[in-house]
Amino acid sequence: MLFKNIRSNRLFWKISAAFFALLIILGFAYIIIASHVSKKYYNQVNQQLYGNIASHLAHFTQPLKDGKPDTLITHDIIHSIMVINPSVEVYLLDTTGKIIDFVVPDKTVKTHQVSLDKVKTFIGENGRNYIAGDNPKEPGVQSIFSAAPVLEMGKTTGYVYAVLASEKQREILSASAGNLYYNLGSRIFLITLFIAFVLGALIFFLITDSVSRIARVVKRFKEGDYSARIEGRSKGNLGLLTSTFNEMADVIVDNINKITQTDKLRQELIANVSHDLRTPLAIMQGYAETLVIKQDNIAKAEQHKYQQIILDSTKKLSLLVDQLFQYSKLEANQVEPEKEQFLLSELVSDILIKYNLLAQEKKIRLQLNASEDLPPVFADIALTERVLQNLIDNAFKFTFHGGSITVHLENRPAGVEVRIADTGIGIAKHEQVFIFERYKQLSDEASLKRGMGLGLAIVKKILDLHQVSINVKSAPGEGTVFWFELPFFSRINIA
Repeated sequence: MLFKNIRSNRLFWKISAAFFALLIILGFAYIIIASHVSKKYYNQVNQQLYGNIASHLAHFTQPLKDGKPDTLITHDIIHSIMVINPSVEVYLLDTTGKIIDFVVPDKTVKTHQVSLDKVKTFIGENGRNYIAGDNPKEPGVQSIFSAAPVLEMGKTTGYVYAVLASEKQREILSASAGNLYYNLGSRIFLITLFIAFVLGALIFFLITDSVSRIARVVKRFKEGDYSARIEGRSKGNLGLLTSTFNEMADVIVDNINKITQTDKLRQELIANVSHDLRTPLAIMQGYAETLVIKQDNIAKAEQHKYQQIILDSTKKLSLLVDQLFQYSKLEANQVEPEKEQFLLSELVSDILIKYNLLAQEKKIRLQLNASEDLPPVFADIALTERVLQNLIDNAFKFTFHGGSITVHLENRPAGVEVRIADTGIGIAKHEQVFIFERYKQLSDEASLKRGMGLGLAIVKKILDLHQVSINVKSAPGEGTVFWFELPFFSRINIA
């Protein structure tokens, strides 16, 4: 399974190839750096080993007399040193750094001047540190050297300058450089490359395997397995990717559930609307047909009764259509409250006047209890009127003859509290949490007076637009109280 995953993991092979190429580049850089460092180390060791050659020549041979080279003695000694150590080239300098004598072919010497700055630095440090100086045979090339002053009567009359890295030495080093590179490359570099590649490939596989695992889960989710989630608690970017996908999947599933629920509610709406619209239409059609067919055989009183039934049905149908239209606009966020200040007591009084005739017919006591000097509230008058009408309509619908409906208006610290209390049939505790849902209808006795259940849903939507909550308190046989609070008018409300 492991090798199968490796073979199919294209990301793994791409990263591995890039990593291998990087290792090759680093390997060559390593060889170049190692060669440079080893060469420098060799020169430093060479200077430490042979750095006293010039000092010996200056003290034991006395190569200068009266500032001029004593060629009879010094040439033999210097030549002997160069035979023993071919890498050494010895020059005699005057006090200005000019070459005044040497034991090498004259045509090979390309410059007859040596900078004394590094010579004096070398003498001052007594050869303790690695210092490179001029090479007379190769101007511009720095070579390791040994230097010492030539003293006559305590006075410096010149310098012995010995180049310790001659052409012969470079020829030998060049010949062995290939072998050095081969050893570094074939042993140290290749071993290091192999170990680094194996470890890197393992690490990359673990990383890319996690990515592949995530990709497989995403593919399952795409194909419809909405329960697919990325397991494990990775850290870093992979952990962020894991948590982000899982959160995204939860949001998508939640949205799908909401869409499914909305579709279900839409189907319920169509069923409810069809039923509620069909009932008054069927009544109107039936009585209208009766009037047409039996118009000559129906008494005036009975005709009037049928006409009144048709009129009531049209009113009911108009109300249902109006509620449906109003709620659809609220649901689609097409209603924007146009808030202004007004006296709530005056609005409630005007509304209750319209219900007086209905209250007399049903023998229901309708009254208003309002605190004195109520300040203005800040809300949309038309929408507030719709809220009050729906709540009062709801109270009339479920209050028996001889009952009462009371609207209370009271001052509160932040606004005016509106309470609409009735002595109706009440609402069971388990149904109170659903009464503000769209298309929700009550059971039991309320089923005798069914509607689409949009009245209270519209109330809730309108108050939500005003950022106001509505509460209910009820019990079967004890009536129902709805209350909410509209804020006072203030400049803060306007802002």
